[in-house]
Amino acid sequence: MSQPRLIFDAHLDMAWNALDWNRNLELPVAEIRQFESQFDGIIPGENTVSWYEMKRSRIGMSICTLLPRLHRKHRPLSHFQSPEAAYATCVGQMTYYRALAKRGYLREIRNLVDLEDHVGNWLSSTDGVLPIGYIVSMEGATGFLQPEQAGEWYDAGLRLVGPAHYGPNRYCHGTASEGGLSADGRRLIEEMDRVGLILDVTHLADQSMAEALDLYGGPVIASHHNCRALVPADRQLTDDQIRQLVKRDTVIGAAFDNWMIKPGWVIGQSDPATIKMADIIDHIDHICQLAGSSKHCGIGTDLDGGYGKEQSPSDLDTIADLTRFAELLSERGYSDDDVEGIMYRNYIDFFRRAWS
Repeated sequence: MSQPRLIFDAHLDMAWNALDWNRNLELPVAEIRQFESQFDGIIPGENTVSWYEMKRSRIGMSICTLLPRLHRKHRPLSHFQSPEAAYATCVGQMTYYRALAKRGYLREIRNLVDLEDHVGNWLSSTDGVLPIGYIVSMEGATGFLQPEQAGEWYDAGLRLVGPAHYGPNRYCHGTASEGGLSADGRRLIEEMDRVGLILDVTHLADQSMAEALDLYGGPVIASHHNCRALVPADRQLTDDQIRQLVKRDTVIGAAFDNWMIKPGWVIGQSDPATIKMADIIDHIDHICQLAGSSKHCGIGTDLDGGYGKEQSPSDLDTIADLTRFAELLSERGYSDDDVEGIMYRNYIDFFRRAWS
């Protein structure tokens, strides 16, 4: 298959990288790396993502997060100590996206009209100067001061919420914790459903996910998830969860974080050379076998999501190398139609259904 006309990445922490990591994401990755190389002990590894690299490789759409946490080496200092600080951080990150959109560098996608116009422009353009479309999600609902703020956030442009991140919060339990929704969490899910905020089940602990899916009647995605059958860990989806999500017409974005790709890969110890982008396709294959088609698979790289090149597939230097992922899918036997779906169309069709 030739280079994709459009690539959709369902999970990137762009504002977090710009504000908390202090990165100018309009620069090429090589320039960011050169600048950061003069500082010791600040970043875990070389970055892989920038708006510049996305534009040059036709990554013309992404779900971009508001992430209410800090990058700190010690986890207790990575969570805000007050809900007001978490809320203010999310407001600041939203303002970052809006500032770039005001210049025409990005384009906010809020509804079906925005979506169809943006996708049509990218599919008909060959010059690569169009703005990148972004849909705003919140990863970890601690940016909500209370559940009733769902309507306020929706009016501000938020379109998806993943209630959990790492550990428990006031609403639910996330990765590396066990438990269900709190009373506030149940109210939050109900308010999200009422106002039209899409539920992202990523990072939800098993019990919290089950309870959220029972309560929530709207559209559901799994923006950056791999398969527990291939890599045993609570961060991954079980086969039963995948089947349940397929019944909900979900799209599951394949994550590019090495420890989620092959079993036994240990952060800070294992050799990145042992992981290739082709290994991610094993997870896509597994979902396709369970679902009976490729229509529930997409890409949600989570590149630079608290790590860098040292924790990414070794044949990926920057996010621009996602263009080669299409070739790898073709080599694995996926049809051109399947590849186009996984690279962008399955997520576009999901939002068409969600917003119609």
